[in-house]
Amino acid sequence: MANPFLHIELQTNDVTQAKQFYTSLFDWTLEDLPVPDGEPYPVIKTGEAPNGGIFGVPRGSRPYWLTYIKVDDIQASVVKAKKLGATIIEEISEFGEYGWMSVLSDPAGAVFAIWQYKVEQH
Repeated sequence: MANPFLHIELQTNDVTQAKQFYTSLFDWTLEDLPVPDGEPYPVIKTGEAPNGGIFGVPRGSRPYWLTYIKVDDIQASVVKAKKLGATIIEEISEFGEYGWMSVLSDPAGAVFAIWQYKVEQH
């Protein structure tokens, strides 16, 4: 499938509460991934592979789920999205050896992220 949904991330101002709620509600396993100079990143596993994660945002921010869509060329995808009327919420950022992401909103205001792996995942 071209440009599949790749990852979903809960951005919340209470990571501990979210971890407790979702692992109690669903049959999810959470594994804390170490982050250099930061809080661990809880990775959501609903089977063998990670399906998502939980990310802390400042108190007072409204929690939301962010969907990531895989792209092969993040630069070209951002340019194309802008031409089609998207708004760039977060410019392209690099995430260590993993890849690059950018957060956009479509012309109607729906927010999503795009992700390009540095090394193709299988």
